[in-house]
Amino acid sequence: MASESDHPMPQRVVRQLRRMRAFYAVAAFGWAALAAWEGWIQPGSRPMWLSVLFLVVFTGLLTMTSRWLQGRRPAGAGEVRTMSPARHTGGAPWFRTTAAGRAAER
Repeated sequence: MASESDHPMPQRVVRQLRRMRAFYAVAAFGWAALAAWEGWIQPGSRPMWLSVLFLVVFTGLLTMTSRWLQGRRPAGAGEVRTMSPARHTGGAPWFRTTAAGRAAER
């Protein structure tokens, strides 16, 4: 039986995909700005069409990465949160410093 902390994908992979998604978003924005600039200066030129091509490529990568991350999220779940170390040790660390906490440990 799988525990609640088991996820369909390792957290490292999710973190890396989120970084790549941010990179793709910045790249798509940059190529869109360059395509607009080239279209304004030299409409129909080769650099404009090359910029549009790269814009389409990075927009496609951004879309695929975003959809893939959304599809891997458990149904009805928001952000995946890990349990705090305090839960694993059996209680909040501040509780052990009080008189009641020390008495409970005995």
